[in-house]
Parts: sequence; structure tokens; C-alpha cells
Amino acid sequence: MESQNQKAAGVIFTLFGGIFWGLSGACGQYLFEFKGITANWLVPVRLVLAGSIMLVISLINDSKTTLSIWKTRENVIDLVIYSIAGMTLCQYSYFVTIENSNAGTATVLQNIALVIILAFICITEKRFPKTAELIAVICAIIGVFLIATHGDINHMVISKKALFFGMTTAIALVIYNLQPHNLLKQFNPFMIIAWSMVIGGTFLSAVFKPWTLTPVIDTKAAIAMLAILFFGTILSFTFYFQGVKLIGASHASLYACIEPLVASLLSVFWLKVSFQPFDYAGFLLIIATILILSAGSREKGKIATRQG
Repeated sequence: MESQNQKAAGVIFTLFGGIFWGLSGACGQYLFEFKGITANWLVPVRLVLAGSIMLVISLINDSKTTLSIWKTRENVIDLVIYSIAGMTLCQYSYFVTIENSNAGTATVLQNIALVIILAFICITEKRFPKTAELIAVICAIIGVFLIATHGDINHMVISKKALFFGMTTAIALVIYNLQPHNLLKQFNPFMIIAWSMVIGGTFLSAVFKPWTLTPVIDTKAAIAMLAILFFGTILSFTFYFQGVKLIGASHASLYACIEPLVASLLSVFWLKVSFQPFDYAGFLLIIATILILSAGSREKGKIATRQG
């Protein structure tokens, strides 16, 4: 009975993590479309504020361990690479994709990372993809083609910038998942994410100087920002990794597939995005890719992506 309750709790935590990530993307789209905010302002502000809050929580819980990550040169190098090439590039390219398309499209495109991770696994294991894996790759390729062209190879229906940054998000998400392997052996994921957000947010702040952009933040914009900070960042990561503890990374990634569904539904019903049949077909094919690869990785636990 206890095992069943633990599994049920893990599923619920993971589902809410995915729901909150989907909400975060939709809130970002709302800010871009209706409040004139840009990714150059939103992403560094989000990373610095959310990362600082998470870091304070981590310091209160265990200050010694939280600070010990800076004691060895190897850990510092790993953390900086992860923060810039993983967390920062992933977050920035994800929101730029939303800014140039919509939350549903951006969230679906990021999951192409699963195919890239699969290719990496096949190379490191010196093997060819299995039948199910090949089917997943084909689904992903066709899905991206349909989303980008609506079936007409001579015509792009989303901007080249959106497609470029969508694919960049997928590549960064691979780094996000694979690079911090040694850090995760030593430290709590929550603490690593907190440090990486602070480092990444500081880096982007130096690049874009968000204090010079000064967008007008009214009540609705403030609510959307708070939703991104607390629901889409702090609670989503906390819930997701609690789910990972209870049911494992591969199972958690499977249930977190609700994220692109939530982002797409919010884009349609809240933000009034008009998707075409080709878009839905592309979304379904990429979601099928996620399900096939996640289900196939349950035993080995090798394919489990998350970025938020």
C-alpha cells in the first residue's frame, strides 16, 4: 500500500510540475504579445529572481553543502558550463521561440532534444537505433516538417528565427540534461538549478542590461510574472524533482509530457492562437516521439529531459 501511495504521489507531483511549466510558457507568450515585454528582459529577470529565491531556500536548508560546490575546480567548471551552455541558453532560446511563435510550438519543438539524446546514446553504446527508436525519429522529423511548412517544402509558416531558436532550445536541452552528470552525483538538483539560474541570470543581465529596458508592469503583467517565477520555476522544479525521487527520472519524464499539451491548450483557449490541422498533426507526432522514447527508457532511465 505504501509503495502504491508513493507512486501515486510521484505521478501527481510530476504532473503538476509539467502543468506549471506549460503555464510558464503561456504566461511568457502573454507578456510578449500583450505587454510589450521581450525575452531580453524577461529571461534574465526570471533567472535572477527565481534563482535567488531558490538559493536562499537551499542555504537555509543546508548552507554548508550549498556553498561546498565552489570548493573544487572541477565542480566550478562543470557548474559554469552547465549554467551558461545548458540553463541559460536553454531558457533564453525557449522564450525567444515563444516570442517569435507561441508557447505550444516552442514547448513541442524543445522536445526534439529526445532524438538528439537518443543519437548520443546510440553513438556511445556503438549500436544502431531499435525499431521503436527509428519510428520515434521519423515521427519527430515529420512533426517538425509539418509545423514549420504545413506540408509545403517551399513555404515556411513559422519564422526562420522561431525555428532556429526552437532547434537551439533542443540542443541546449541536451546539454542541460547530460552535462551536469558529475554534479548530480554529489549535490541536490534543486541546489544546482538555483546556482545555475543565478549565474545564468547574472550573465544575461550583463549582456542585455534589463534595467535599461524598463517595461511597464501593470497588475496583469505582475501576476503573469509571479506565475512564471513561483509556479513555472520554483514550484515546477520542486514538484518535478520530488516526483523523480518517488518514481524515477524516466517515469517522471513520461508524465511530464503533459507540458506541451498544457502549453498548446492555453495558447488556443487563453491566448487565442489559431493552429491549423498540420500544426496539430505535427504536435501529435512529436508527442508520440516523446511517449515512445520515454516508455522505451523506463528500465534504463537514460532518456529523461526537463528544462522548464
